Amino acid sequence: MSGTSGSVRAILYALGANIGIFFAKAVAAVMTGSGAMFAEAVHSLADCGNQGLLLLGMKRARRPPTPDYPLGYGKEVYFWSFLVALMLFSVGGAFSVYEGIHKLLNPEPIESPMIAVGVLVFSLALEWWSLRACLQEVNRTRGAQSLWRWFRDSRDSEMIVVFGEQLAALLGLAAALVAIVLSLVTHDPIYDALGTLAIGVLLIVVAVFVAIEVKALLIGQSVAPERREAIRAFLEARPEVRKVFNVITLQMGPDVMVAVQACLGDDLPSAELVRRINAIEADLRAQFPDVRWSFFEPDDSD
Repeated sequence: MSGTSGSVRAILYALGANIGIFFAKAVAAVMTGSGAMFAEAVHSLADCGNQGLLLLGMKRARRPPTPDYPLGYGKEVYFWSFLVALMLFSVGGAFSVYEGIHKLLNPEPIESPMIAVGVLVFSLALEWWSLRACLQEVNRTRGAQSLWRWFRDSRDSEMIVVFGEQLAALLGLAAALVAIVLSLVTHDPIYDALGTLAIGVLLIVVAVFVAIEVKALLIGQSVAPERREAIRAFLEARPEVRKVFNVITLQMGPDVMVAVQACLGDDLPSAELVRRINAIEADLRAQFPDVRWSFFEPDDSD
């Protein structure tokens, strides 16, 4: 389910960490002239904006339905999540690649490299704290799934984006630290430029994977497979239902739409048919609280 309090908590942790990290990196970038550090500062600034967009999207997704949007605005959170993926690609990844190429063509020695190392170690600690908070929320929902399987199957776009951002940030910091230490040891600024390039490529790869997952939700994806099967099993177990022909689910941000085609019996009076459908739908919403809309079509064949 999308838009939970856990998602908000994870975003706020990430936002708080990134604000502190950005200021530390920006000061270090100015003092050292490190391209990798400058790329990381821009990355952290972009992440702050991204988390603000996610919070905005979650707020707008909670607006009530209107005649123009009868199923509500739940899917709007996917638009803002996709926009975050684009920003991660462009502002974070593409800029870092540009900065890395510029540093390769015009290498400059790093000034006060120990300041950069200290800031990166501090940033790594903050980023790990933020990622750990994110993982705690992820673990509440992924169960026995691997992180990769959760990433592919999750319908929580905010958590997908936050997890992708935090993982990219942690790996990017590690790459920047390695690049600066190598430049310090070898007295060759080329490693700083290569580290900047590596950060850019990493951000682009993560942004593409996040965009692919959010795009599926934006187009219109069903609920997670195990939840879809649970809904079907619930319907098939109902005494009123003779046979389930089709179950269509659609994830609508924090809410779910369910459309059912099923046989409830032959030649039932309309009043009895309505009573059975109402009872099934009431119990369906009680069993699956995120089901906001349900449409039931009684039929005798598929």
